[in-house]
Amino acid sequence: MNILILPLLIVSATLAQAQTTPPATQTHSGDIPASAVTTTGRRTAEIVRRLNAVAATDAVKLDGVLDDEVWKRAAVADGFTQSEPATGRAATEATEVRVAFDAKNLYIGAYLHDHEPNRIVVNEIRKDFKEEDQDDFEVILDTFHDRHNGYVFITNVEGAKLDRQVAGEGREINGSWDAVWDVRTRRVADGWVVEMAIPFRSLRYDPNGDGTWGVNFSRRIRRKNEVTFWAPIPREFNLARLTLAGELVGVRPERASRDLRVKPYALGRSVRDVGLKDFMSRGAAGVDMKAGLTRALTLDVTVNPDFAQVEADEQQVNLTQFSQFHPEKREFFLENSGTFYVGDAARNNRAFVPPTPDEDMLLFFSRRIGITSSRQPVTIPVGARLTGTVGDLGVGALAMRTERQGTTPASTYSAVRLKKNLAAGSDIGVIYMGREAVDSSRDHNRAYGVDANIRFFKQLDWNSFAVASETPGKTGGQYTWRTSLNYEGQFVHVKAAALEIGEGFQDDLAYYKRTNVRKWFLDAGIRPRPAWWKAHGVRELHPHITWNYYNDLLGRPIGKNLHTANSWFFNDGGFTELSANARYEFITDSLRLNRGDPKAQRLAPGGYQWTEWRWLYNSNAARPLSFNFTASHGGLWSGTQNALNATVTMRPTYRFRLATGVQHTSADLDRPKQKFTATVWTGRANYSFTTNMFLDALTQYDAAIKQFNANIRFNLIHHPLSDLFIVFNEQRFTTPDAPMAGRSIVVKFTQMIAF
Repeated sequence: MNILILPLLIVSATLAQAQTTPPATQTHSGDIPASAVTTTGRRTAEIVRRLNAVAATDAVKLDGVLDDEVWKRAAVADGFTQSEPATGRAATEATEVRVAFDAKNLYIGAYLHDHEPNRIVVNEIRKDFKEEDQDDFEVILDTFHDRHNGYVFITNVEGAKLDRQVAGEGREINGSWDAVWDVRTRRVADGWVVEMAIPFRSLRYDPNGDGTWGVNFSRRIRRKNEVTFWAPIPREFNLARLTLAGELVGVRPERASRDLRVKPYALGRSVRDVGLKDFMSRGAAGVDMKAGLTRALTLDVTVNPDFAQVEADEQQVNLTQFSQFHPEKREFFLENSGTFYVGDAARNNRAFVPPTPDEDMLLFFSRRIGITSSRQPVTIPVGARLTGTVGDLGVGALAMRTERQGTTPASTYSAVRLKKNLAAGSDIGVIYMGREAVDSSRDHNRAYGVDANIRFFKQLDWNSFAVASETPGKTGGQYTWRTSLNYEGQFVHVKAAALEIGEGFQDDLAYYKRTNVRKWFLDAGIRPRPAWWKAHGVRELHPHITWNYYNDLLGRPIGKNLHTANSWFFNDGGFTELSANARYEFITDSLRLNRGDPKAQRLAPGGYQWTEWRWLYNSNAARPLSFNFTASHGGLWSGTQNALNATVTMRPTYRFRLATGVQHTSADLDRPKQKFTATVWTGRANYSFTTNMFLDALTQYDAAIKQFNANIRFNLIHHPLSDLFIVFNEQRFTTPDAPMAGRSIVVKFTQMIAF
């Protein structure tokens, strides 16, 4: 029945799309000719927007007032174009951007006009705020002008800072990268003003280049749900689409004699494990070092790193046969992580971005280093990373030493990545990953691979990799490969992929769920924007299907998932989706889902087939009170389920946010003692004293196992890239015979010293 839904939705949406009035096109004086952006967003010939950076002769005062002498001489980047909601039309509010530089810094000044300045939306001032929930100004710098990789700097009207690295035009986005930079903002009668200072030493670039960088500017006006760009970007892409960026000309930084940063830390910890009475206290110290070998090549060294300040992983209701995916959060591994990424990009489905582009294979996953399968830390005495470019070749090398943990010997983990950028957003590369035991066992695991990402006709991407592994005791099937073809258009998107993992494949630095599997994948849909729907509050419809089919290498089916759905995206930024999800799972081992009763009968090995119906809704997240939920009803394994995943978020001011959520499933699996409920409650509170001082709290209660966890973190950024952390953790059980709660408090101080 659900298979019949999609054709009906497509036909009705296509008919409605025919009634839509196309947006007007626009050209700008000062562009390098000679192209136009058509109403479909395709370029019939190339537009290249160009902006000259001017040298400052006097010191630039960073105060949010563009009255310095250099701003009077600087060229203006204006004529912004909408990506949302009407691709190709002129922005509804004027934006003017100027760029200057001196020997040490790149300066960006922006005047963001607004006819209703009292309606500018700001919801957060914390570091790395959620930009889509408020008005913002964004910059991307392609410092090598390779149209692949860039640095992103974002601020809002209160001067909060967000920075990230982009690799492969968004195939990998590192939102946890932190740079030294500064910004001042100021509200004015007709809008707001931004003044940024980005030190050249925070960037990598070619000092022997011609002074031309890729650049684009973007602005979000949240109350209108409007996103605009200086160099036009059609709505199916975002700021990371560097092949569509403009050019920044004449950047001439002073040649730096050296670039060395040392960041020592001191830490004190007092811990009482669950069930014990006494606290154990100890201290630790370590250091991180960053050395610019050249302006394009950086060496990072870490000695005795400690990640006690990292936010705890969230507990989740898991009713699958696989362990949950938890993302990397450790600072050292996050920086320049895109260098080692292999694969394609997750589809921007306008609602959420999946944790990995392919949930069944993430070829390089740094959480395999220094963390056990039970999420316990393993001591890392030393590690090093080399990243950057040599000529036109991207280079990455990583080596980390871990100490012995239980029966796992002390090991050295390593990775080497070489990538050559080609024209038009394409690249080819090779990768090596390995683990070598440092004792006499000679235990090891190695993997070698090649990959290619080729773009055709600017919107069609082919991505593939092939990897062979080598592990003692294994002979056949030590390989994996994946290939995908993706077309991303404004009206239609289609992606097809195939993945195979051999029975003997092993990669100790990868994330994958199983071996001896072949996967077929199809994701297709349309995105019409009929005028009638828009007049009634709906900006976009999105009927789509996602199909995953798994078989073992003998051809026997072991998994199927057909997701048939329609999404409605509202003018105010909210959305809703109705879907039918037909599933089949084959398990080879018995499976117990009722964690609350150890005597519950396990599901027997074999095949299980069911269908669930799902309703998802997210309200406008920019409002002071917002909520979202996913409600599911239907089958689950051998029985039935009713499930709700809901969160309510309150933002009384831009300094304070409180969110309360629940994951609840009521299941009856038609087995003895397999009628159960699984519930996890989550509470989050965030308070920002300033843009450099924050208090965060995460509490969770798992009703099935009667476990309560709390993680409270205070963070003061006392100098750029220098922090004071105070972290409190508690784990307790609420059963009558529960052991004494486990608690810990950690104080960590870091200081970055630049030479």
